[in-house]
Amino acid sequence: MEQTAELRELVNSRDAPADMATRGRIVLWSGEGRRRKDIAELLGVSLPTVDRWKRRYAELGLAGLEGDRPGGAREQVPARVRARVIALTRMTPPDGTGLSHWSTRELAKYLKRVENITVSWHYIARIWREEGLKPHRSGTFKISKDPAFAEKVTDVIGLYLDPPGGAVVLSIDEKTQIQALDRTQPVLPVALGASEKRTADYVRHGTTNLFAALNVTTGEVLGECKPSRNGKDFLAFLKKAVKPHAGKDIHVVLDNLSTHTTPEVKEWLAKNPHVHFHFTPVGSSWLNQIEIWFGLLTRQSIRRGTFASVNVLIKQIRDYINTWNTTAKPFTWTATAGDVLAKVRLVATNAKKLVNNNAN
Repeated sequence: MEQTAELRELVNSRDAPADMATRGRIVLWSGEGRRRKDIAELLGVSLPTVDRWKRRYAELGLAGLEGDRPGGAREQVPARVRARVIALTRMTPPDGTGLSHWSTRELAKYLKRVENITVSWHYIARIWREEGLKPHRSGTFKISKDPAFAEKVTDVIGLYLDPPGGAVVLSIDEKTQIQALDRTQPVLPVALGASEKRTADYVRHGTTNLFAALNVTTGEVLGECKPSRNGKDFLAFLKKAVKPHAGKDIHVVLDNLSTHTTPEVKEWLAKNPHVHFHFTPVGSSWLNQIEIWFGLLTRQSIRRGTFASVNVLIKQIRDYINTWNTTAKPFTWTATAGDVLAKVRLVATNAKKLVNNNAN
């Protein structure tokens, strides 16, 4: 569930009203697969109450959990503040914040600290829902400082939209340090509406590194888990990924990891001129299609999974890849290089205006 993080933020917030936190737990625990009878018993509410707030959340999102509290009118915020929230959300957080994208809490803190604007994170979350903004997914992206940004964007997107005839295009990357997490039972609330005294949510059993290659034309994925991630491991996986396509030109889309350009890799490329590397711009791994697949793997298989060991985690990943390949379809890439470059220019212009406004 995409809203899981938002719900966890609500139920763990010291500022959230007790009734809203309870309603958030109803939805969160339902999403984790708990029976409605158990939820009702744990929270001391009726079964119709459980059904009501699940339905309200499904219809209205977080705003649906606000209910009809006495004096619970929505925040009265000037239109200029709403516009400011929207504008900042659509931009990469300024340098110095240490953030790759905004969360509702961090944006609220930033507005108070830098611009002396006080709004709640609930208000920001409501604006995001109303405007369809999802900065943790695609609402913002980092402005690359790569001097060859335009050339690399044109090169990579050209492979997606118009691949060379008869050639194979592979999107390759590594998802590192995937943790085998074993869920523990959460400690129950001390009292309804009180803050919870929690033990650790998970027991950690170790990690694995997933090397994966996406065939851009067919959508099929080749994946291999390894305990380490270095140039030697990458080269071994690269050889395995290109082997089924012997006799064809192979174009490989990669990001700028040092493991992709070791002397051993360069030596192998010199001996295999039919394999061509195409690097995404620095800080722009979102341009690599395998990142889309990594996101699906995380949301659909790993994030809410329970793994008693690293071997169990690896089996889960292998099963997901096998299932994916039975009905594999390529991702449909529609953005042209011109579209991407135009958006980058717009974001860069807005960022410059933001810096100038803060300086004045």
